[in-house]
Amino acid sequence: MAMINNDWLPALQAEFKQDYYKELFYFVKQEYDKSVVYPPADDIFNAFHTTPLNDVKVLLLGQDPYHNVGQAHGMSFSVLPGQDIPPSLQNIYKELETDCGCYIPNNGYLKKWADQGVLLLNTVLTVRAHQANSHQGKGWEKFTDAVIREVNKIDRPIVYLLWGRPAQSKISMLNNPKHLILKAPHPSPLSAYRGFFGCKHFSQANEFLVANGVDPIDWQIENIN
Repeated sequence: MAMINNDWLPALQAEFKQDYYKELFYFVKQEYDKSVVYPPADDIFNAFHTTPLNDVKVLLLGQDPYHNVGQAHGMSFSVLPGQDIPPSLQNIYKELETDCGCYIPNNGYLKKWADQGVLLLNTVLTVRAHQANSHQGKGWEKFTDAVIREVNKIDRPIVYLLWGRPAQSKISMLNNPKHLILKAPHPSPLSAYRGFFGCKHFSQANEFLVANGVDPIDWQIENIN
């Protein structure tokens, strides 16, 4: 794993010393040694490398990484250039088109969002190839709960985009009156028509940020030639 070395490190350092994390580290190392695991080990903490704690404006919470070849790279909902756009992200793009007028791009690489302060966090940071949820319950949830608690402490406006029940189960941890919580069904094809489409979370997030003197997010992902 490429260790965290920006301002997330002092915030999370205590977690790395906990027994659960030592057990998690051993489990993950064993999995990489004997199985195909995504994302590549050096990409596990990409969300933190790309979006320092002091830069977070929006927390977009996913579940576990994509589990097919070449997709996951350590940021929730994002896939590397050249990969097909997964169905949930296709629906996110459709909502962006109707909400903000963004054109639908030809790729699913969301690093532009992360660079602007959108923390693309999964609750579980690794997965065995082709086995969704295979690393659930091994300790990642405790670690990412600690991440969410650190964001909750931030004394400035933050927006949470919580799509689907697993993400919304974290609401009890979020009690900062300076922050905005936006909830909707998950954008997967199974649930997007139950209220994700039409939720207008992207424009609502930007309206909140601007009203509080914070630069909005440019949600447009550009085409890659």
